[in-house]
Amino acid sequence: MSGPNEARADGYGRVYQASGDQHIVEHHHHVRDEHHHHAREWSGPDSVRHPSVGRAPVTLRDRVGEMDRLRAAVEPGVGNRVYVLHGLGGCGKTAVAYTLFRHATENAGRVGLWVNASDPASLRSGMLAVAADRGATDAELTGARGGLRPAADLVWHYLDRSSEPWLLVLDNADTPAILRAGGWLRTSPAGIVVVTTRQAATHWWPGAELLQFGVLPRQDAALVLQDIAPHAGTLDDAAEVADRLGHLPLALTLAGGFLAHQVIDPWTLADYRHRLDVGIDTGPADLVEAVDPVDAASHFDPRHLLNRTWQLSLDSLTTQGLPEATPLLRLLSCWAGDPLPLKLLAHAELGTELHGSRVESALRGLLDHSLTELVPGQVRCLRVHGILLDSVAHATPDDQRERLATTAARLLRAVLPEVPERGAQDPATLLLAPHVMALLRRVTRWGTSSSTVESAADCALRLIVAVHRSGDYASALTLATDAVALATAALPTDNACVLGLRLRVGRALFRLGRFEESEALYQELRSDCERALGPDAPETLEACLKIGSPLANLGRIQEVPPLRRRVVRVREETLGRRHPLTLMARSAFLEIAANPGMAGLPEQAEMIATGPELLADCYRTLGEHHPLTLTAELNFAAALRCASQHAEALPHALKALAGYEQIFDPDYPLVLNTRHALGRILTALGRHSEAVDQLELLVAGRLRILGPTHPWTRNAQDLLAECLDADTSTSTE
Repeated sequence: MSGPNEARADGYGRVYQASGDQHIVEHHHHVRDEHHHHAREWSGPDSVRHPSVGRAPVTLRDRVGEMDRLRAAVEPGVGNRVYVLHGLGGCGKTAVAYTLFRHATENAGRVGLWVNASDPASLRSGMLAVAADRGATDAELTGARGGLRPAADLVWHYLDRSSEPWLLVLDNADTPAILRAGGWLRTSPAGIVVVTTRQAATHWWPGAELLQFGVLPRQDAALVLQDIAPHAGTLDDAAEVADRLGHLPLALTLAGGFLAHQVIDPWTLADYRHRLDVGIDTGPADLVEAVDPVDAASHFDPRHLLNRTWQLSLDSLTTQGLPEATPLLRLLSCWAGDPLPLKLLAHAELGTELHGSRVESALRGLLDHSLTELVPGQVRCLRVHGILLDSVAHATPDDQRERLATTAARLLRAVLPEVPERGAQDPATLLLAPHVMALLRRVTRWGTSSSTVESAADCALRLIVAVHRSGDYASALTLATDAVALATAALPTDNACVLGLRLRVGRALFRLGRFEESEALYQELRSDCERALGPDAPETLEACLKIGSPLANLGRIQEVPPLRRRVVRVREETLGRRHPLTLMARSAFLEIAANPGMAGLPEQAEMIATGPELLADCYRTLGEHHPLTLTAELNFAAALRCASQHAEALPHALKALAGYEQIFDPDYPLVLNTRHALGRILTALGRHSEAVDQLELLVAGRLRILGPTHPWTRNAQDLLAECLDADTSTSTE
């Protein structure tokens, strides 16, 4: 809304609405602590200075020419280049990037920066972490996460101005459209960019140098096996096994890991080859040779090479008394190949097949056989290669998929907050983004029941709310849009879960200043909710409430009061006047009075008259420090100011500012919005020196978050200049 929230965007301006997104039933109050505050605000990966790989290759075999080319690329003085390492999954692209990263940081004097580019949320948070590493301030990062300034421009601004040369690795960029859509892939004289991907089409990588990676030569493939399991047999034996595994590095690593950890009755390479031959009718090497190497990535499915490899490991674990390893790996296949927080497995149970007390030993077995790996960091994670997960999921019996998916959703729901608070989120929560989306994708492909799809969709909804309330509206929009597309493949568009996801799309569109799209979606949603759920359903009321925000910013304020008055009436009748959702609706109704389009109308006086009772109910139900109470204070102050009742507005604006300052950082948008309202009130009351103090802080905050050219920054500067002129005139008189 306009008024106190300054939500009218202009040009490339973006929106941050003060009183929106206040679905808070339970509140844990945190007094701002200067010592811990900045760490609490960050919502990104632990580090971009260390590759997010668990197990480094023992020795990088073959790849001599490619490594020579890449080492030359990171020599001093080289910049403005992008290298794309492409090839089929499991061929070792990440291992090459890791080896180059180590060389660049240890021998070539470069800063190494590593970002997971497998999905939009991970890419965005990782690139903003790169900006932070190169000197971006907390305020600038807050603005970029909230869509108030272009995030990619901020990142590359700091990369271009880096005082140290750098190497940036964008790993697992298998969906190049993600890079293009956000403008994330660029060149800079200060550094070199390396991308790993399965996508070889040149139109995705204009101006880049493409380096293709396929399976290894026979001799090098055999050496990989000997590197990992040196005592398992001769080089000739290793070559025979390598032939059976198609010389694919991932398959070789799995086989070597299996052989290296046999203790009681260790297998030889000859034993392993025999077991492979029992289960393979056509040698995997034939599959590889049948494909043109230049076009291998687009035709060859490496899952064919992995099925028997990981099955032999699971059979061995069963023989060793760890049959639980099989259902655990199948459970892991419901999620993604990105780092998975270990706490997700704390209550993993699958009936008699996997008891909670056996998860630890089953996981240890998978680790010992190289079927998974631990990833170091502040959040303890494990990771399984994505190709391996796809292979396991593809081979999972149909009659087991429903229970696996249901369990995967239950475990996610146990760690995803049902009602996340606004502000920084638990880093582990944000790490779950690719896994939530992978589960939703998996259940639709597996054809599970509608109830299981709904459980996965509910996980997506919880995740999206958390991402949205962290301030990353662009990622929230991408996640919500993708979730709707996936869910509607198995559920009707008017399903309650789908409607909830569509509501989140509308919220994110509004936050990003895309008012026309937001309003159109909310209108469509309101009709769909009324038809499917009824006129008084919570989802219908939510659509009616939220549609007012884009309407007001599109200059259609007269359409808003009836909608919000209806929500207030129904919630009072069904929930009571003091229920948090009712208080939220009442506060939103009061907020309308602060819109300049309501000035002087009889309805404005009606809305302002509701303010004292609203505040009394907020104080009695939530307490004076609750964010919803503070928002009501701000809305009442702004409404009174719009009605030229400045003396009456002042104490409410002061209370709102004092409360927000106890909860949020000085540059948090709600704090700055309140300073804007307070500065205008003080100016109108002739208290110019106090107004100047507030407006100077406002201008400084706007400059830090938005930069000097943003319309809100200029508006704040104009207000300050007017106040200074008035103060000078008063002093002269």
